Amino acid sequence: MAPADTADADASPSRRVGHRRPRRRRVNARLGATLVAVGLLATACDVPNFGFPDGVTNHTPRILNMWQGSVIAALAVGVFVWALIFYAVVVFRKRSDVLPRQVRYNLPVEILYTVVPVVIVAGLFYYTARDESEITKLSDKPDVTVNVIGFRWNWQFQYLDTGKTPGSNQVEVTGRPGEAPVLVLPEGRSVRFVLTSPDVIHSFWVPEFLFKRDVVPGRVNQFELTATKTGTFVGRCAELCGTDHDRMTFYVKVVPGAEYDRFIEERESAAISASPSSGVTTGSVQ
Repeated sequence: MAPADTADADASPSRRVGHRRPRRRRVNARLGATLVAVGLLATACDVPNFGFPDGVTNHTPRILNMWQGSVIAALAVGVFVWALIFYAVVVFRKRSDVLPRQVRYNLPVEILYTVVPVVIVAGLFYYTARDESEITKLSDKPDVTVNVIGFRWNWQFQYLDTGKTPGSNQVEVTGRPGEAPVLVLPEGRSVRFVLTSPDVIHSFWVPEFLFKRDVVPGRVNQFELTATKTGTFVGRCAELCGTDHDRMTFYVKVVPGAEYDRFIEERESAAISASPSSGVTTGSVQ
């Protein structure tokens, strides 16, 4: 009986190996199909925005491409990691007391899982730095310059190019309690935003711009863009700034150039009034 038992014992590992190979093939096939699906998603023509708005500025294609590429890279890494986890769970689940082959001190494997993350991070850093330098670039002479003042708890917009001719007034739009200010901008013209705050940190954010910039006391932040679509878009403060932070809403109204010129001409000829409630010199609201 001993020889027979020994023979059966010797045969059982081979049987287990024979049964294991089809399972490994199925897991490898599933892993390959998953990676192919991710590759197709990455190369598809109509890539989804992954939660981003469509965008209404000249920076929209660059920002959307950077966001979509980052999300696709993250999804690819996530799918690959989860595939490895499930592969290990299925293939190397415990069948006996025999340990699977160990890969500790395997130099090629250790180099691989060190180099690949470095390459991914370096690639994301390169594209981010490249696009950021273009998005934050300022021209020598923008068509419109707006001073954005965030104060507790509302906004004032000063058109710095106005009020320079005799008999004209600088155009200012200031929000009041219960009344959100409207920033009128021309379509197709470059606009520079100069951001300042007299009190605490605020943040100028229009979701359709796909961009936001902090408004910091004692510091002047600037950025520039060109609106490419007309319409009215909601803007908000994206920095928790105090009691009425949630009420710091404003509107950006993008209009054709001729309509914007009429707006500025009408406001330049309007009388200046003082706003005692905010302590900030204001012009016509909306």
